[in-house]
Amino acid sequence: MRRSNQGGLTLIELLVVIAVIAILMALLFPVLSRSKARAQRIQCVGNLHQLGMGLQTFLANNHGYISMFAKGGDDYPGTWVGQLEKFGLGISTPPTNALDEGIWRCPSVQFGDWTTRMTDGVGPNYYAYNTYGLSDRTNSLGLAGHYDSQTRTYVRTRESEVIAPSDMMAIGDSFAGGSDLTRDDLDYLKKLGNTLTRHQGKGNVVFCDGHVESPTLEFLFVETNDVALARWNRDHRPHGELLQ
Repeated sequence: MRRSNQGGLTLIELLVVIAVIAILMALLFPVLSRSKARAQRIQCVGNLHQLGMGLQTFLANNHGYISMFAKGGDDYPGTWVGQLEKFGLGISTPPTNALDEGIWRCPSVQFGDWTTRMTDGVGPNYYAYNTYGLSDRTNSLGLAGHYDSQTRTYVRTRESEVIAPSDMMAIGDSFAGGSDLTRDDLDYLKKLGNTLTRHQGKGNVVFCDGHVESPTLEFLFVETNDVALARWNRDHRPHGELLQ
């Protein structure tokens, strides 16, 4: 007498169950990916918000912005990162790997394999400072400061020199891995990592007044209207004549 297969699954039923699970996973994966990307974008915005608060602390104490670089004899020596860490965020002794952890690391970044060819002990930056605006080192329209060719350092940009703090970018995502936030060619940036997918076609930026925005990459690096260009420069003018 043939026994009934009560409580068990036939092969066809098992295959149906597996197919249903596969379909559900295929439907859920994009949702989970979007949720993860959104959480990472929110964390990046939070990082920049804290960096912006440190910048505001430095500005309130000195009525001037962090310079690009200051020598050891300066009241606030070091790179802009070191100045922000010590005199803005209050971290007197930053760890040697500070730029690769905590608020200095964007969780969404995936740089290309070019980072493996960097000098040992040197890594890419996740955030960059609007040092030059649309200009160059000696005629900076950004926050680097006024370059002194004799000392090869920068005199801090005064608070009054930034005409529209709420409309000038200060620190943002580093898509090229460098420490300077510059208006690079978008096609070039696409080759350096997950530029387009990092924040779903946007870039996170904290402004001189401390608020954070997420403009599109086209607005940051492609558009040439006055509104887009003026955000790079402390005099709040577009300076389209400086575009190459």
